[in-house]
Amino acid sequence: MNIAAYPGSFDPITNGHMDIVQRSASVFDELIVAISNNPSKKHLFSIQERLEIAKELTKGIANVKVESFDTLLVDYVKACGAKAVVRGLRAVTDFEMEFQMALVNKRLAPNVETVFLVTSTEHSFISSSIIKEVASFGGDVSSLVSPLVDAKLKERFSKK
Repeated sequence: MNIAAYPGSFDPITNGHMDIVQRSASVFDELIVAISNNPSKKHLFSIQERLEIAKELTKGIANVKVESFDTLLVDYVKACGAKAVVRGLRAVTDFEMEFQMALVNKRLAPNVETVFLVTSTEHSFISSSIIKEVASFGGDVSSLVSPLVDAKLKERFSKK
């Protein structure tokens, strides 16, 4: 079985992330959306909330499952039996950092490949950070995230 992991914080998961999920799911037998649980980072949504949102958004894609991990990525990938790590590229600035991470991961786990997918043009400017910033000021992000994420963002920022 050809298994790949698509790691990230997904805080929140965007339409750009979902584009990569859907396209990756058509390439691999199984895709694991691997949500990073790094307690040293300040997240808008808890790990449980991010898991629930991602599971809801991917429930219609039969070969996708959602998990969290709190280890070194290559250790997680080896433990779940994946042979590849999927990463989305938006721009040249993404490439430099992603290339460096891919080389380190290759050194640590020579049998694990990194597969880069170029984000679709309509999502090339979207990032979770931008989504959070715009939403925090009451801006409309409804065309950049799912209705579920849009509602969660509105709920979260209306409390502040």
